[in-house]
Amino acid sequence: MSEALSAGLSPQESAITVLGGPTAVIDLGGLRIVSDPTFDDAGPHGYLTKTAGPAVGEDGVGRADLVLVSHDTHPDNLDERGRAFAKAAPLVLTGPLAAARLGSPAVGLASWTRHSVPRADGGGDLTVLAVPAVHGPEDGERDADGNVNCEVTGFVLSGQGLPTVYVSGDNASIRTVAEISRRVPPIDAAVLHAGAARVPAKFDGRPLSLDSRAAAAAAAVLGAGTVVPAHYDAWAHFSEGLPEIEPAFHEAGLSSVLRAAPHGTWVRLSR
Repeated sequence: MSEALSAGLSPQESAITVLGGPTAVIDLGGLRIVSDPTFDDAGPHGYLTKTAGPAVGEDGVGRADLVLVSHDTHPDNLDERGRAFAKAAPLVLTGPLAAARLGSPAVGLASWTRHSVPRADGGGDLTVLAVPAVHGPEDGERDADGNVNCEVTGFVLSGQGLPTVYVSGDNASIRTVAEISRRVPPIDAAVLHAGAARVPAKFDGRPLSLDSRAAAAAAAVLGAGTVVPAHYDAWAHFSEGLPEIEPAFHEAGLSSVLRAAPHGTWVRLSR
């Protein structure tokens, strides 16, 4: 079930909305969580081009209790206004290398480490588990830190009585999704960065994030009851959008789990 919102994002019990590009707002445990904030207007960002601004700006989102940054080195995941938004939050969780570059209030989490955040609803803590991501082909050349393209971190959010939510970050690896599925308790909802991002100079133009069929395969591996696609529009290097994502889920027999609501519209979550 989804609910259209007009002026700003009112607090929800357990819900997700995508604002455009990779940016999602997740209300969970009385906390407002924003992943990969990108709030700049359309225009060039170095070798990348933003084609549309967010459905809801910073004022409409309000102050975040927690910001998740999958990586800080690419402007399609953290642009200038998104960076300022993150720095104004009380806590940013990201990878160790990104945290060193961002500084306070960023905390770096290595893969498979956890961070607890007190919930605002009195239900104890929200647990944030950092999980791996591969930002390109499995056989892509790895840097000195063992990363394809750059360090990228995914996240799993969980807590007593809450749905468990996986936020993939820019990951193109089904093998990585399978590892997460094996090591993490059942995932109720997933925010999958799809869009088959491609940059001709990198990895022979092969996808740097999930293409549509891979996103459907990831959904099948995870077994999540709700899949919210993100990272498929608002940037010129995203090569696939909803016209490719929806048929891929249909062909996989997974249309019932796909929740591609209009940007700025809540998707309600349940366990």
